[in-house]
Amino acid sequence: MIDRTWLDAAKGDIPQWAASMPKDADGTTIDWDWVRSLDLAHGVGAIPESTPQSIHDALKADYATRERLESIIAQCNSAFMTDFDRLIGSYRLPCALAYANRRLNDNINTLLHLGEQQHLWVVSRERRGRTTVAVLRPYSGSRPSNDDQGMLNLSGEAGDASAGNTAAENSDVKFPTTVALDDIQDRTTAILDARAERRKAQRFQKRAGDAAMARANLSGATSPGGAALPGGTAASGNAAGHHPKPDWRDAYLPGRDVDAVMGIDIETTGIDPARDYIIDVGFEFMNMASPRPAGEPETYAYEQGYYAAGDAYGQSRLAFGVPPENAALGNALIARLTGIDVRGRSSEAGYRLFDEWPQAQAGLLARLTQQPYVAHNATFEHSWFMLNVAGYAESYRAGHITIIDTLPMSRQWDPGAVPTNEHPYGDNTLDAYAKRQGALDSAHNERHLGLEDSHIMLVAMKHHLAALKAQGKGPWGPAGRAGVGGKSCGRKR
Repeated sequence: MIDRTWLDAAKGDIPQWAASMPKDADGTTIDWDWVRSLDLAHGVGAIPESTPQSIHDALKADYATRERLESIIAQCNSAFMTDFDRLIGSYRLPCALAYANRRLNDNINTLLHLGEQQHLWVVSRERRGRTTVAVLRPYSGSRPSNDDQGMLNLSGEAGDASAGNTAAENSDVKFPTTVALDDIQDRTTAILDARAERRKAQRFQKRAGDAAMARANLSGATSPGGAALPGGTAASGNAAGHHPKPDWRDAYLPGRDVDAVMGIDIETTGIDPARDYIIDVGFEFMNMASPRPAGEPETYAYEQGYYAAGDAYGQSRLAFGVPPENAALGNALIARLTGIDVRGRSSEAGYRLFDEWPQAQAGLLARLTQQPYVAHNATFEHSWFMLNVAGYAESYRAGHITIIDTLPMSRQWDPGAVPTNEHPYGDNTLDAYAKRQGALDSAHNERHLGLEDSHIMLVAMKHHLAALKAQGKGPWGPAGRAGVGGKSCGRKR
């Protein structure tokens, strides 16, 4: 029995959020009474009768609901982290909204497939701007080009994605009726683009204000050229003649006293923590300076036989599932990338869902707070933990979590990460970084499984830090930091 009472209990936090967050990420006043009315535990979307117009109307309604939910969720992080007076005591309401939104997203994808089966439209998944969206086109009898999803027939059973047939072709149901498509197109790209433009305008306005204040500073009267404008020097030189500009990710760079860390990597069904699911978590520990703890097992069998545990210890691999609706749709893209076929990961097959497993969340949180955790492009893991791990947001805001990122280590301190036409900021993927640091053989590629990727990341980091220390660069360079380094938060007034 899954305990979902926390979803209704989370609504008790609405007064706190309403007082601190009157508007969503798109500047729209939030109707908190509407939020209070949502049935988060049992679903905010519904599968209608299988008639063309009812499918169309349900999809339109679900898109509208998702847009409202996601604009609220997108603003929660900023509101929570800047709530310096601690008016908001818990992050469970955003977690509850994200929980409901994932199921709503599954419902939307089910409706898209039902429409394909009834020949109402053809669905293609297209990368547009910052995200991938479902694009609907009139059915013309041609086979849709969509290899990112599996197949779903009217009985709800999963089909064979590898066969290359679409749901529309497999279905015996023929509906010549057409429905309007203009009002049921996915607007995610337009919403994200507009949101990014507003942020860009706000940053420009802030920079202009900072520059005006600097010019007005009295020191400008006596200092040639006026006061220094906002900005600074790069963390460290990279390759010859290449000096990366300061970047917001530099806050995640390690300090010269970093030692015991936990490396972690997650695999998910997509890139959006408010729409997708965590299906694989791998983590292990490694000391960057001190000896490996005595008494730890000296060998561990990774999936790759050519991996050697070396200094790593405390390895763990965790597998999680997806709801039956998500499993039925399949996910060929993730299957190709990770080898994980979600059609076999249904909760009905015995797999527990991470966002429905409080004990797993509590166990992971305990490990994340024991020492700094390391990830490659750590903001990805951080964003997922914020909306999936109960207590993580509160612990992070209180300064109990420190995050180190090997991506800016590659970008700022790796001489091999030189800019090219293909990679304007250098090739800083985990695969490239691990190979340059001798953690991955050139004949092999990143595995895209949590534990294996965590391992090559930590090995690369340890090799890299040793080389930087010997050269007096990186953390030991002029702009290096003492202490553990990394990104952490604390109460600010």
